[in-house]
Amino acid sequence: MPDPVSTRCTASLLQSKFDVGRSMFNVCFCFIVCFAPVPLFAADLVEFLNGAKATGSMKQIRKEKKEFDFEIQLGGRRLVRTYTFDKIHAVTMKGKRYVLTPMSEGAAANSESGSTVLRTKAQVLELIDTVGRTAPDWFDQAPLDYPKTLEIDWPLKPEGKGWDESKNVGQYKWGVINPNPGRWQSGVRLVHHIMTLHQAQPTLLQRDMNVLGEMYFELFQDYPRAAFWLRQAKVKTPEPQSIHLAECYWRMGNKQMATEVLDARSLPSNAIKLLGELGQTDRALRLAGAFAKMNRPHEAYLLAGDACRLVNRHEEAIDYYQKVIDAPQARNEDYSKRYRGRAKDSIEAIELSEKADVSKVADGTYRASSVAYNGALDVEVRVVAHRIEQVKITKHREKQFYAALTDTPNQIIKKQSVNEIDATSRATITSQAIVNATAKALATGN
Repeated sequence: MPDPVSTRCTASLLQSKFDVGRSMFNVCFCFIVCFAPVPLFAADLVEFLNGAKATGSMKQIRKEKKEFDFEIQLGGRRLVRTYTFDKIHAVTMKGKRYVLTPMSEGAAANSESGSTVLRTKAQVLELIDTVGRTAPDWFDQAPLDYPKTLEIDWPLKPEGKGWDESKNVGQYKWGVINPNPGRWQSGVRLVHHIMTLHQAQPTLLQRDMNVLGEMYFELFQDYPRAAFWLRQAKVKTPEPQSIHLAECYWRMGNKQMATEVLDARSLPSNAIKLLGELGQTDRALRLAGAFAKMNRPHEAYLLAGDACRLVNRHEEAIDYYQKVIDAPQARNEDYSKRYRGRAKDSIEAIELSEKADVSKVADGTYRASSVAYNGALDVEVRVVAHRIEQVKITKHREKQFYAALTDTPNQIIKKQSVNEIDATSRATITSQAIVNATAKALATGN
């Protein structure tokens, strides 16, 4: 790790190689609408102390001010930002890496492990600004691939009647992109492209940014980019996307910013889940009760049970799940079977929690299934030396599973338990089905 003298020498070296006049830019609305799928043109890399990275081209180093200009190319425009050395961990130019500011041991550990860190509001906003204005690493390789019949002008209200994924972008996203992880990246690139077509149509542009924020949030769990675009779309409570923004703040390390969003008189139903995860269980239960009175008892009571289960209030959780079972029929018989089946499986999983303790499970591979959104979901759990080595979904019929099929198993393996697992947003039924099936599988290993 270089000392301050070597750091100054590095800056001098960079200065001699890149003597280009300083170019400042004003980050404005035109950047947002011009985020088109154009490859980054250089291979220089900047690594920030907050863990973010940016690829582009180093333009100028000013050693006396301990700062440099860095350029990226997006949407056919060259964008230049100025960074000070104290915000940068390292830069890589022409294959050679220079450390400008060493990371503390704690920061390095967090960066390597991916564990949650606490950040101030200023740090969260800086992370959003730093990452949100750049393309993901995979963006250049994602094809701009969509049916030629797709109407990419994407009006707010589609013309005609019925469902047509080959024409309507929203329906194409729902029916083709969401259920196919192989299309997620090209789907994000498509929405970026559509934004360039709506530069003079602010209402459509706002919708595009909202959808883009949702995609980064739901599909990739890319919280800085999700927050960037949701903020650009100016989402507000009680819009469901405002709860996504609140969760982004929390996942990036600032609980207070999340609670400030939730401090509203009117909240959507997806706030029940987040309130429970933030430890505001009683408020989550009150909100669930309000939605239950609005003829939505199945969903509300399931979320209430999940909130109680998350903090190990198991008796209350069972009571809420039983309310789902006892509630009148939902909108149709399929919905009733789905909600009641999930509630029954959740009760069974709680009752099996002691047997599902991996420290009591013999080595082996165990299988079980649970009711998910579109039918049975099967898992295979491998235990080695009283540790959960793998949770594999072997069969499912889910379509809108978002990141649940990878996120939930990863949480179970990380925590070595089926308790206190955060359900993936917009895929709570899928997440809990994985948890329930895993609990049932482990219980057979006693």
